[in-house]
Amino acid sequence: VIRCRAAVAWAPGKPLSIEEVDVAPPKAGEVRIKLVATGICRTDDHLLQGCFPNTEFPVIPGHEGAGIVESVGEGVTSVKPGDKVIPLCHPQCGECSYCLNPESNYCQKSHFSELQNLLPDKTTRFTCKGKQVHHFLWVSTFAEYTVVPEYAVAKIDAAAPLDKVCLLGCGFSTGYGAAINTAKVKPGSTCAIFGLGGIGLSVVMGCKAAGASRIIAVDINKEKFAKAKELGATDCINPQDFKKPIQEVITEMTGQGVDYSFEAIGLAETVIAALASCNMNTGIFVMAGVTDSGSRISIDPMLLLTGRTWKGTVLGGWKVRDCIPKLVSSYLEKKFNSDLLITHTLPFAEVNEGFELLRAGKSIRSVLLF
Repeated sequence: VIRCRAAVAWAPGKPLSIEEVDVAPPKAGEVRIKLVATGICRTDDHLLQGCFPNTEFPVIPGHEGAGIVESVGEGVTSVKPGDKVIPLCHPQCGECSYCLNPESNYCQKSHFSELQNLLPDKTTRFTCKGKQVHHFLWVSTFAEYTVVPEYAVAKIDAAAPLDKVCLLGCGFSTGYGAAINTAKVKPGSTCAIFGLGGIGLSVVMGCKAAGASRIIAVDINKEKFAKAKELGATDCINPQDFKKPIQEVITEMTGQGVDYSFEAIGLAETVIAALASCNMNTGIFVMAGVTDSGSRISIDPMLLLTGRTWKGTVLGGWKVRDCIPKLVSSYLEKKFNSDLLITHTLPFAEVNEGFELLRAGKSIRSVLLF
C-alpha cells in the first residue's frame, strides 16, 4: 500500500479536498501508475457539480494525465515498471465486438456500458480516513498514484514530456480526432466550431490540419478569439453580437451553411444551433461536448430529413491503446503543437484554483504538476 496525496470530492458542489489516501497494490491485470501531470478538463467540473452520469461520491476525479508505471499485477505484459504511460478514460479491451470492428473505437468496457466507479472486480484501490473512495472513469488522475486496468493504459515514447502530452489523454485527442476521424474534414471545406475550450480549439487545429479553407470559431468569450486565430480559425464570432440566431448568421456568411459543424460545449441550445449551421443536405454535425446527466434535446426533424448527418464522437474516434502512442510520436515529430492549449501550469495543491480559472473562462488548459 502506498500513502500519497489526492484531491477528493466528498460531495457534489463542494471544493476538492487535498487528502492523504492509501492506494492498494494492483491486482491481476492491473497497473499502478505514479502520476507526473494531469490536466483539468470541463468533464471533471461536470463531475464536481454532480452533473456527470452514474458517478458516486466520495470520488477522486481527473481523467487527463500522464505518468510512470510503478508496479504491475499478475499477467500484465504490455507495460512494465518505469514505462511512461497515459491512463485512458476510454478503454480498449481488444476483445469485445466493438474493439474487433476496425471502424469502431468504442469498447464495451466503457463507462457508457459498464460503470467505472470501481475497478472491474467491483472494488476500489483508494481508502481515505477509513472510508472507501470511488474511482472516476477508472483513471482518477487527481492522485499521486492510481490503479487502472491494463486495457486502460497506453505505453508511450520514453522521450515524451509528460507535463505536455497529458492533454492527449482526453482534450486534444477528442477535438483533433473529431475533425480528422469522425467528420473526416476534406481539404477546401468550411467548418464552424461552437465552444473554444480545450476540445473546441483542438477541433480548430484538426480542421486546419485537414485543409479546411474557412474555419468559423463561435464563443461568447471574446478573450478566446486570439488563441483561436493563432490555431487556425479564419473567423471568430460572438452570438451576443447579433440579433438573429447564430445559425442564420453562419448560413449567411457561407451561403448555404458550413460543410462541417462541431459542438464542444454540451448545451442543448448550442447543439441545435451547430446542427442547423451545417448545410441542409450534405452537412455533417459532430457533437463532442458532454451534456449534463439527464439532458434532453428537442429538435425539428426537418433539420435531418433533408440529409444532414448528426454524429457523436468518443475520444475523437481513436482506438486509444493503438492510436494514443502514435499521437504522442506525432507530437514529438512536431506534426501539431498541442502545447499552445496550455495556458496555466500549477502545483497540484492549487487544483481548486485551476477550476476557478476554468469556470471564469480565463484558462484553456491548466496542467497540475505533482
